[in-house]
Amino acid sequence: MEHFDIVIDEEQSGERIDVFLAHFLEGYSRSWIQKLIRSGHISVNEKPVRPNTKCTVGMVLSVDIPEPEIPDIRAESMDLDILYEDSDLIFVNKPKGMVVHPAPGHYTGTLVNGLLAHCGDELSGINGVMRPGIVHRIDMDTTGVLVVCKNDFSHNRVAAQLAEHSIRRRYLAIVHGVLEEDSGTVDLPIGRSRNNRLKMTVDQTGGGKRAVTHYQVLQRFEHFTYIECRLETGRTHQIRVHMAQMHHPLLGDTLYGNLPTHFHLQGQTLHAQMLGLIHPRTGEYLEVTAPLPAYFSHLLQVL
Repeated sequence: MEHFDIVIDEEQSGERIDVFLAHFLEGYSRSWIQKLIRSGHISVNEKPVRPNTKCTVGMVLSVDIPEPEIPDIRAESMDLDILYEDSDLIFVNKPKGMVVHPAPGHYTGTLVNGLLAHCGDELSGINGVMRPGIVHRIDMDTTGVLVVCKNDFSHNRVAAQLAEHSIRRRYLAIVHGVLEEDSGTVDLPIGRSRNNRLKMTVDQTGGGKRAVTHYQVLQRFEHFTYIECRLETGRTHQIRVHMAQMHHPLLGDTLYGNLPTHFHLQGQTLHAQMLGLIHPRTGEYLEVTAPLPAYFSHLLQVL
């Protein structure tokens, strides 16, 4: 069982506990969080709480995550947006709101469920039944291109490219504020937050891993900036953490920014536009791009 404590700050004050935890415990549904609360796995000062209990500043939530029971992950027919496919690889354009692989509270409706229906048993087994074929992931509310491996041969070679940071990845984002410089680089290590394990943070104490993000301004608006980000490394929440560190958090990012806006958004405005790698079988460079989702294009028009 995994245990951790969360200290509520002003940003979360007044929010229902189940709503707060469902948002910050990425990959866990609100109904699953409510079951944890009712079963006594979530408490305040060792006292039980209710799902609709409101967060207050300074409240310490004690959370116990029980070891998950590994279920039979079922194939689910779904309309996957396949950008490229051959006998080794499949590139998918992941929509907003879709979880990549099953986790407690999300055993159905994930990308893996759809891939099992599409590919059958033609997925790498290296990461087990919960994550067949998955070599990397993007956040639930981030859209865009993601590569999946159909066999262990391709999985090992793509994973090696990820480890040595040779895979090319380009993201598009809208951030709060107007960036003055046309381009720049953020080279700051990222590690798990000591105050809130649900967040990543810039950690220059020696505990963080090197993280490098190159950015370029594409268009400036009155209160926002449209940028392109190129990842030299691929740390969890890297772009979100780095831009927040620059005081330009991503529009819609309630975890690292949560700045007021009149736009009704579902999570951060971030799109994985391009992924390029050396094909594990042919040795040739392969680059796949994903078009902007409709909500992103509309938002740019509004701005």
